[in-house]
Amino acid sequence: MAVIDEAGNPLGVMDTGRALALAQDKGLDLVEVAPMAKPPVCKILNYGAFQFQLEKKERKAKAHQKKVELKVKPKLPSKQSKHNSKQA
Repeated sequence: MAVIDEAGNPLGVMDTGRALALAQDKGLDLVEVAPMAKPPVCKILNYGAFQFQLEKKERKAKAHQKKVELKVKPKLPSKQSKHNSKQA
């Protein structure tokens, strides 16, 4: 797997055990950021801060969405509405 350090510098391609040992030595986590890439890309970072940044992006994107509300009312032909109003 390709490994990137916490500063964003590429460390090269290495096996999982070595990458995990590097992350543990630094007191950080090894997070897979691009599993479909060839080779998969992992990043050494603080997972809690990473999750916070993702949630922050999602909240910001959700705040900028436009909300559209549609009101749908049944429309009766004029003869039916007269007939229904006489019955009531």
